[in-house]
Amino acid sequence: MDDTTVEMRTMIDIRLGCLMLLLLVLEGCGTMSAMRDYYRQDGGPIQPVDVASIPDAEPKIEPHSKYGNPSSYVVDGERYYVLSSSSGYVKRGIASWYGTKFHGQRTSSGEPYDMYAMTAAHKTLPLPTYAEVTNLLNGHKVIVKINDRGPFKDNREIDLSYAAAAKLGITGSGTGIVELKAIDPATYHMHTKRSEYKAVVDDQPPSLYLQIGAFAERSNAERLISRISTEAPAGVHFSIDRDAKTLLYRVRIGPISNVDEADRMSADLALLGISDSRIVVN
Repeated sequence: MDDTTVEMRTMIDIRLGCLMLLLLVLEGCGTMSAMRDYYRQDGGPIQPVDVASIPDAEPKIEPHSKYGNPSSYVVDGERYYVLSSSSGYVKRGIASWYGTKFHGQRTSSGEPYDMYAMTAAHKTLPLPTYAEVTNLLNGHKVIVKINDRGPFKDNREIDLSYAAAAKLGITGSGTGIVELKAIDPATYHMHTKRSEYKAVVDDQPPSLYLQIGAFAERSNAERLISRISTEAPAGVHFSIDRDAKTLLYRVRIGPISNVDEADRMSADLALLGISDSRIVVN
């Protein structure tokens, strides 16, 4: 082995040693593991973003997307049926959000996902649908364009872009209690669009319940209540729905303090064979 070869190998060994030492130092202070977690998991941007300067989506008449609007589709063994129209759609539920992990990827409508745009995902509303989303805890409102499918986690009504979630104030908690109202672009007047977000909170804050069954016979509702009354840390009861086509006894647990508790309770009930529980916002 000549002197040149020995010198080159020595330099390589020194560089590798320095690199390993640097990695160990970074690992020790948690930087490397934090970066790995950042790129493996979803989250918001590393640098702060002025979301207040991002305008709401502007409702306009558009044809339904050629993509993302089948009559039905299956995800994780569950079939979802796409609505033919969003007209009159109003629902309260839990909002989640998605960010860096999907930024730039193709949405179900074919558009690229932009976490800085005012967009959202929904399981059954036609694509696109414009909607007003209100955070029921602080009164903040945004208008989004629904151009994607999801969220496919149980008990979630809508998946918001990072920008929309940040404007509503739910990025820190990960979820929010919201009301979703579909907008008809044909009758929407842009001069009524908000120039600022005013907190208009109901005197009575929303309450969370976990609905675990709906029965036409009261005896069936009472039987289910008796079965799980010892397993439910929150109160279990039934409410009578007289607005349905037939009288229904809806068995519910609650009120529940937060979304995480409702998720844990739903998972515990699944172990008891009750797998179709859903969060209800009153």
